[in-house]
Amino acid sequence: MRWQNWSGLESAEPREVAAPASPDAVVAAVRAARESGSTVKMVGTGHSFTGIASPGDVMLRPDRLSGVVSVDREAMTVTAYAGTQLKVLNAELERLGLSLHNMGDIAEQTLAGAVSTGTHGTGGHAAGLAAQLAGFELVTGTGEVLSASRADGSELFELGRVGLGALGILTTVSFTVEPLFLLRAHEEPMSWDAALGSFDQMVGESDHCDMYWFPHTDRMLTKRNTRLAAEVSDAEPVSRLRGWVDDELLSNTVFGALTAAANRVPGVIPRMNQVSARALSARSYSDVAHRVFTSPRRVVFREMEYAVPRAAGLDALREARRLVEASDWRISFPVEIRVAPADDVALSTAYQRDALYLAFHTHHRSDWRTHAAYLAAMESVMRDHDGRPHWGKLHTRTAADLAPSYPRFVEFVALRERLDPDRLFANDYLRRVLGD
Repeated sequence: MRWQNWSGLESAEPREVAAPASPDAVVAAVRAARESGSTVKMVGTGHSFTGIASPGDVMLRPDRLSGVVSVDREAMTVTAYAGTQLKVLNAELERLGLSLHNMGDIAEQTLAGAVSTGTHGTGGHAAGLAAQLAGFELVTGTGEVLSASRADGSELFELGRVGLGALGILTTVSFTVEPLFLLRAHEEPMSWDAALGSFDQMVGESDHCDMYWFPHTDRMLTKRNTRLAAEVSDAEPVSRLRGWVDDELLSNTVFGALTAAANRVPGVIPRMNQVSARALSARSYSDVAHRVFTSPRRVVFREMEYAVPRAAGLDALREARRLVEASDWRISFPVEIRVAPADDVALSTAYQRDALYLAFHTHHRSDWRTHAAYLAAMESVMRDHDGRPHWGKLHTRTAADLAPSYPRFVEFVALRERLDPDRLFANDYLRRVLGD
């Protein structure tokens, strides 16, 4: 069976494929791989752009390791199997009258994949999913089952919440949850100067805020989400027709067709972006949190994202724009700007510092020379501003130059040595970012 990630950048042909239906079955698969001297990897849904989940000899599928295991309403935690997709957890939490505090904008990821790569949203008191973990269970490279929790304060919990799949195979994860809540979403186009000039104010006045800059234009789309002290029944969601027009027809079908066509005639991209940005209109609505946080993404793209210190973030964005405008690149996808509060997750891109995220996208069929030159230039800017790359998105960093970016990097590598001494979970990507 051939494995390929969503963007089509990574593929593999494992020798063996299995779909364990229980933690015990995962233990058996790991022990069998160790005895045979094979590598083994649990894949997710393939939404990482890097090869972080690329399987070697034995590929484990997450399909049967899905669903909510338990709910503790006193502790306000929910435990689920690690192969559960985020959209499945969201639906179950809504049924239970519960919600995660925050999340990214894609709901197709497995919980294991999302937390292990540092998936994050914007704003809030915890932007990253890993920062919302109350505990987890994993199977190590020696076939041992280990549990870790915030309550026990263990080294494994401190270091392993963003574990990159290098410490073991996650079987269950426990999230701190809260009562289901509504968000009021307000989306508004602005000029570049107005958006940057009011950015700190928008972030301060909103619970969650992000922006999108359209290259080759002076236009931004801003999105602000604010919690409502209201009953769920008071939601005023986007109408079915408006939602279909905005989120399916325009953001996916039309945008996909335009960007695909622009690959063949890249000279039209600046004008296309200008027309698209000018056509944006404001809209406001309210809905349960997960339906505001997440959006459908059907246009295939490739992405690099860096977290720079919040104080340097807008300067890095301005420098990125100067490079785009001084080049002959033609970039059809917006640049996304988000923020996150500092957290205590050792390999989180927001570890011990407030972060501003800059995400750079290209169409998956865009000219590779443009694609590579653009991302390389943006990465150089991000590195100049002490940026940390998203583990699941494109970057060229190696263990040698990542180590200084993370105060506990050496401790993480030492823990990996103890938990996976035979490197059952290693692949080319992990060898590059963590060393042999």
